[in-house]
Amino acid sequence: MAAHKREQFTTAEQQIALIAKALGHPARVAILQLLAQRQSCVCGELVTELPISQSTVSQHLKELKAAGLVQGEVDGPRVCYCIDRASWDRARQLMAGLLAELPLPVGGCAC
Repeated sequence: MAAHKREQFTTAEQQIALIAKALGHPARVAILQLLAQRQSCVCGELVTELPISQSTVSQHLKELKAAGLVQGEVDGPRVCYCIDRASWDRARQLMAGLLAELPLPVGGCAC
């Protein structure tokens, strides 16, 4: 989408779209679930717990980081990741607000 078109949407709408894109792949959802279960940052263990390669895990972590849902810290030759708590709280607020605003159709779809 062109930058000038993006400006026609609110900051909240843009943030929700970025979060939704990040959550749009089951591997990313699984990564978030694994990170949320940990009380500390995870450096390399994700690869052993997921049915995908290291390079694929890294690409998914990059998307999650771009959306602000995880943060990464360099630890020597590797990067350790954990949930970005402040951004995660903001994402929860945005998504809850969106879902609360959307009306449920009465009687279902007439399709």
